[in-house]
Order: sequence, then structure tokens, then C-alpha cells
Amino acid sequence: MSDLDLLTQSLARNVKRWRTERGFTLDALAARAGVSRGMLIQIEQARTNPSIGTVVKIGDALGVSITTLLDYEQGPKVRIVPPEQVVRLWHTDEGSYSKLLAGTEAPGPLEMWGWKLMPGDSSSSDPHPVGTVEIAHVTAGELTLTVDGVEHRVPAGSSVTFEANASHTYGNQGDVPMELLLAISVPAAP
Repeated sequence: MSDLDLLTQSLARNVKRWRTERGFTLDALAARAGVSRGMLIQIEQARTNPSIGTVVKIGDALGVSITTLLDYEQGPKVRIVPPEQVVRLWHTDEGSYSKLLAGTEAPGPLEMWGWKLMPGDSSSSDPHPVGTVEIAHVTAGELTLTVDGVEHRVPAGSSVTFEANASHTYGNQGDVPMELLLAISVPAAP
């Protein structure tokens, strides 16, 4: 498959996904983006390669980036943010600071949790509704996160985001307690 075909299919899948998650009809998105309904149909059916200007308009109307619309990934996405990639937004001479540990584009309710798993413990979850996103920041130990059967190691100081519409397990395979902060964003009700 050519890169252009891959982009066309990714765009089709992602525009439809985000339009559905936002609860927009084709007509509503067309009006918000300033593009024709016919163009949106062609894009969602992967029958056209729109201009970058059209992609920008659609992304703006959906509230997502161009990168998000052109993302190739097809399974549950997992992104680990190592400590050296954390963004320090401000600081004072006295030592105060804020750090953006991880972020994601997701509408709807957001929950924050504190977790502690002792060595050998784990907690499994069934898939959540499509559009649910979880963000975890490991503060002690090492998290073994399994998403849709794939294991990901997340050491202390690192963060991870993933689409939680697949089965997932938080585990501690280490020999010290593991602690994490967890945020869960659930899609807004239609």
C-alpha cells in the first residue's frame, strides 16, 4: 500500500471516528468546517485526497489536530512519555513549578484516581465505551500495562496515555510497591 493510500484510509477512518464521537452529522460537520457534505462523504469513504486546507478546516471543526486526523495507528493507541519529554510550563526561584505530564484530546467527563499495587498484584478492566481515554503517571515502582494483550513497561517518572476501549490490566511485576496517578476521560453523552 502506498503512503498516499495509507493517508487516505487513515483520514477516512479518523474523520468518521471523531465526527461520530463529537455527535456531528455529515451536514453539521460540513457547516462547521465550511466544506461540502459531498466532500466529507468522499473523505470518509477514502475516495479522495483533499487539500491540506480542507484537512485543516475539518480538524478545526472537530477540535483535533491534523496529526490526529492523519494518524496511521489502527489498534488501541498507547503513548509513553519518558521524564525527559515532560514539559515544565512555569517555575519560580523558590522551587515551585508545574509540569504537563501527559495530555490527550478527549471530550466528556474526566476522573482522577490514585492507585497503589503491591508486588504481584494486578487489576483488570473490560473495555470502556469508544472514546474513553486513560492517562497514568507512575510515581513509584514500575507499571506493567497490558492493553489488548500487548504489555507496556512504564517506569516511575513516566506517563502513558491509551484508548481504553480495549481490555486492559494494570499490574506490578516488580518487587516494590507501584503507585500511580490515573485520569479517565469518558466521552460526553450524546
